[in-house]
Amino acid sequence: MEATRAPALPPHDTRSPQPTFPAAPHTGDRHTSWPVHCDPAEVGRIRHQTTAQLHDWGLQDLSDTTELLVSELITNALRYAPGPIRLTIRILWTSLRCEIEDTNPTSPQRRTATPDTESGRGTELLDALTEAWASTRTPTGKTTWFTLPLPHPQESSPHLAD
Repeated sequence: MEATRAPALPPHDTRSPQPTFPAAPHTGDRHTSWPVHCDPAEVGRIRHQTTAQLHDWGLQDLSDTTELLVSELITNALRYAPGPIRLTIRILWTSLRCEIEDTNPTSPQRRTATPDTESGRGTELLDALTEAWASTRTPTGKTTWFTLPLPHPQESSPHLAD
């Protein structure tokens, strides 16, 4: 279904053990991207920025689900990736696509979570709430992405028009 390839993390100085991201966010009409600092407090900031961006695009109907899934994937990246993380949100023709890039090449692992388990439900959430999701290896780690269907056709919203 997905014909486009997820972008790789930006090139980095080969003298540095980890890639680095520019500090300023890249924002456009149809996508936005932010670096995520390696600090658990970043999850709240990213949730706020994600919700604000979706409201700016007139996609507030997707805020709760997107916020939950982005939080889950950012938390996992902070827990398992040793270096920089980046969130990119894109509006595609009929979908919202969220991409989390990190420096750990290992794909998300499916676990069996019991009712008492505090973790291990990320892939279950992605399966239940998304249109599609996957993890793609990159030269510096991986990109885990998911798509959600837009609540209305792109041409019906002035926020989404080119």
